[in-house]
Amino acid sequence: MMADLPVEQVRTLLAVVDEGTFDAAAAALHVTPSAVSQRIKALEQRTGRVLLQRTKPVRPTESGAVLVRFARQLARLERDAWGELGLSGAGQPQRVSVAVNADSLATWFLPALSRAPGLCFELHREDEDHTAALLREGLVMAAVTTAAEPVPGCTVRPLGRLRYLPVAAPEFVRVHLQGAPLPEALSRSPVIVFDRKDDFQDGFVRRLGGGSAGPLRHQVPTSEGFVEAVAAGLGWGLVPESQAAALLGTGRLALLAPGRWVDAMLHWQQWRLDSPGLAALADAVSATAAEALRR
Repeated sequence: MMADLPVEQVRTLLAVVDEGTFDAAAAALHVTPSAVSQRIKALEQRTGRVLLQRTKPVRPTESGAVLVRFARQLARLERDAWGELGLSGAGQPQRVSVAVNADSLATWFLPALSRAPGLCFELHREDEDHTAALLREGLVMAAVTTAAEPVPGCTVRPLGRLRYLPVAAPEFVRVHLQGAPLPEALSRSPVIVFDRKDDFQDGFVRRLGGGSAGPLRHQVPTSEGFVEAVAAGLGWGLVPESQAAALLGTGRLALLAPGRWVDAMLHWQQWRLDSPGLAALADAVSATAAEALRR
C-alpha cells in the first residue's frame, strides 16, 4: 500500500528521475551514490517491481512512473500545507509544471498564466497528442491535451477547439497546386510538418479523399517558424486560425480549401489533488480558453 512506502526512498526515486543519474541525485540529496543505490534497491524489493531503466538519463518504468507521480504529489501537498500554515518562507513561490503544445503556447496559453499570479511555471512543450504521456510519467502536474479520457489519478475538463486552416503562399499555390484536383496536388507537393510525429497534414489530405501529404517534408519545430516557413513558400501546412488571419489579410497566405478546416479539441488534465495553486491555474486556463478557443 502507498501508506507503507518509505518516504525517503520515494523521494530518492524522484531525485534520480529528475537529476538523470544516481551520482547527480546523490549530490542533490547530499548523500553518497551508494546510499542512493541502496534506497532504490530497497524500494524495488519492497514493491517487487523494477522501477528504473538504467539508461542515460535514467527513466522510470511504467511502475516507476506511478511512484514518481506519487512523490511529486506528496511534495506538492507538503508545500501547500506549509504555505497554508504561513511557514513557506519568503521567495518560495509554488512551482507548477505543465505540458502544453507549441501552437497553444504561441497563441492563447501564455495570457492564462498572468491570471494566476504567485506561481512559478515550468512549461514542457510537447505535441498535444502526447502531452498526456508526461502526466502518466509523473513529469508534469497538468497538461493541455487532446486526450478526453483522464489519465489515472487525474481530472479532465474540456477547453475548446483550436481551429487550423490549410494555407500556402500564393506563389506556392500557382506553382504546385494548380492543374490538378487538390487532394492529388497536395499528395505530391512539399509540406511543412512540426516533427516526425506530426501527421496532422496527412490526416487533412485523407479527409479530402487523397492518400497522404507529399514525400518532401520540411520539419520546422516551432509554431512561429512553421507559419513563417509556409508564408515563405517552402510548403503548405495547417496553421492556427489566429496566426493565419493577419497573413491572409495581407495576401501573404492563401486558403487552399475555403470552408474546410481541422479542429483540435483541447482538454485540461491535472492531478486529482487539493492544491490551491493548481486549482487557480486551472480556472485561469479555462477562462482564457473560453475567450480564445471555439466552442
